[in-house]
Amino acid sequence: MLFAFDWHDLPHINAGLNAAATLLLILGLVLIKRRRERAHRNVMIGTLAVSTAFLACYLVYHAQLRAETGTSGMKFQGPSPIREVYLGILLTHVVLAALVPFLALRTIYLGLRDRRAQHRRLARWTFPIWLYVSVTGVVIYVLLYHVYPPQAVGHILRRTEAVAAARPLQLSVDSQCDRRAL
Repeated sequence: MLFAFDWHDLPHINAGLNAAATLLLILGLVLIKRRRERAHRNVMIGTLAVSTAFLACYLVYHAQLRAETGTSGMKFQGPSPIREVYLGILLTHVVLAALVPFLALRTIYLGLRDRRAQHRRLARWTFPIWLYVSVTGVVIYVLLYHVYPPQAVGHILRRTEAVAAARPLQLSVDSQCDRRAL
């Protein structure tokens, strides 16, 4: 097996998918501004595919997290003033993220049906919302996993001999670590 991971890797994969969606959205805008409609169409369909892959990974991760730990998300570990900013970003991200699938599907449908006036009108709303959700997804990831990572010292990802045999990355947890902190 050339590529192996377990569900603990999904937040990192999700951040990569959000970053890819961000770049594709910007590329799609540049292409349509240059009147390269076919390329724009292809890039936007690709963006929808990347966002769909993100949604699937996101749902799998949170279902697995709930099944194994009883929680549905990571607790923010930053200081109180930063926590308020984080929660503001998270709230707007979640609310707008709930709209993106509907907006994106409808906008792409209108474009594929060559209903240009309606497509352009809706795209003026869809594009900035979709872009905001993609960018803030990466920001939330960076804050949760890199700037203010979980405080549990017992969970450290390390490669075992199994990796040499091309098996998945294993999560080692020492006996002092509460698994719910993951």
